[in-house]
Amino acid sequence: MIEELLEPGTAAVESFGDEPGAVAELHPEEARLVATAEEGRRREFATVRRCARTALATLGADPGPVLRDPKGAPVWPAGFTGAMTHCQGYRAAVVATSAEVAALGIDAEPNLPLSNPGVAALVTVDEERAWLPGLRARRPEIHWERLVFSAKESVYKVWYPLTGRWLDFQDAVITVDPAWSTFRARLLVPAPVVAAGVRLDSLTGSYLVRDGLIVTAITVGRRRGTRT
Repeated sequence: MIEELLEPGTAAVESFGDEPGAVAELHPEEARLVATAEEGRRREFATVRRCARTALATLGADPGPVLRDPKGAPVWPAGFTGAMTHCQGYRAAVVATSAEVAALGIDAEPNLPLSNPGVAALVTVDEERAWLPGLRARRPEIHWERLVFSAKESVYKVWYPLTGRWLDFQDAVITVDPAWSTFRARLLVPAPVVAAGVRLDSLTGSYLVRDGLIVTAITVGRRRGTRT
């Protein structure tokens, strides 16, 4: 599913549930990260780590532990970049060589309304609220506020490895092209530079709505800037 949104050369592995035995396969360093978590969280964590190690192995990386930095972002082996996501009924990891890809962002969410109107107000900005009613009327089977949330999660997963800084939901404006299942995120804060002369004032990505899920993805190429 997720591979439909990614470039050739990017390795993706997904699972539609927690995999038996994944907890037992955790490296000791990984296991310590969830030692006090409840069992469901440990299984989820272990399954997405298994996805990550399997994806890394397809690109020739050593299948070592995938740990996290002080802000919770995954720490990838030298020479690689990637992203992970999990929600109810879905776990996935994508990786690529950092020589080819500057950053990856993926996110999966249930195709359901956000928990309450207050959450939608925190996630969206005025420009997005202007187009959301029209898309809700045309395509009511998609929960568009949730898609905006997912797109911004993918934006953050690209932004943070490039800058090391927090990005708020209010710091990007999403526009959607439903004809092509793509979205654009216009950044409202100073943009990172990924190559000589390539400043990412905006990011483009793709989305997929299927089997009760909304999945979004962004790939930032090392040489050509953002691509989908």
